[in-house]
Amino acid sequence: MPEDVFIAINGDALHAKSRVYIGRALARKGGGDLDEYQLWSSLALELLGKAALARKHPSLVVDPNHWQSMFVAAGINVTTDVKTITAKTLFERLVHLVPRFDKAVQKFCQDIAERRNAELHSADLPFKTMKLDAWEARYWHACDTILQQMGSSLEQWVGAADAAAPRQLLDEAAKALKAAVELRVQAAREQFDALKRAERERLAAEAELRLPRHQTSLFRGTYDEIWPVDCPACGCRSFMAGEQIGEDISEEHDEGTIWEIVNRDFAGEEFKCPSCELSLSGSDEIEAAGLDYIHEDLQEREMDYEPEYGND
Repeated sequence: MPEDVFIAINGDALHAKSRVYIGRALARKGGGDLDEYQLWSSLALELLGKAALARKHPSLVVDPNHWQSMFVAAGINVTTDVKTITAKTLFERLVHLVPRFDKAVQKFCQDIAERRNAELHSADLPFKTMKLDAWEARYWHACDTILQQMGSSLEQWVGAADAAAPRQLLDEAAKALKAAVELRVQAAREQFDALKRAERERLAAEAELRLPRHQTSLFRGTYDEIWPVDCPACGCRSFMAGEQIGEDISEEHDEGTIWEIVNRDFAGEEFKCPSCELSLSGSDEIEAAGLDYIHEDLQEREMDYEPEYGND
């Protein structure tokens, strides 16, 4: 990774600027200006996300269609006019970098960015119509997921004193979510148990015959992979779908073979049980139900060789 990159795409510089902006946001909240609280918060979130990407590699935050910016990302400073990715692209990329940054978090972040753009570039006043409890807890949750991936925390980002209220909001939201999910699981269990024994056995037997690749219609979104899990409510074979977040090629393969073993990692986004109709959305709900949202598998595939260019 290039160490001497332009400050505009330097991970540490982006992180430092995000801290300045979240400080301004909290100061505006303290002064009772909730519109500017949301404005500065939205700017801080985007900078924090870019900092997370840039710390992996600066090329992740530059516009791939602007070759000069790509050179700067490689440590070759051919311009000071660096073009970076849009907020939409940023949040799409964070889904594949941060396991807990699922599609629900992505959509929230995109929504707050669009309100920010409307606030700055039109006569609309979108922040004025947003109540605090409609966005604040989800905002801090999004920041917390990014900071955890960076090996940091809210306390380190905003200071222990200022992080006390956001941390309390997160704790309260987590408790409420867990309670709601537990009630949903219990209701699905009771509904399934109320069926006649023959019906329960039929549903369980049918579930065992279902193949993951045929379950795409169960899910609202389109995902990289679907895998089977045991339902926490009825115990039948059910399914989880999610995005791939990483892969490593295993060094264990026979010499001379054209096949390789790939270790793949996925983060679950949706859970569906066809037997008791339990439905969970997002990694937080999945984890609250006692399921592991991280899935690993092994795939055997043919090695991909570079094409010949006639240099022999």
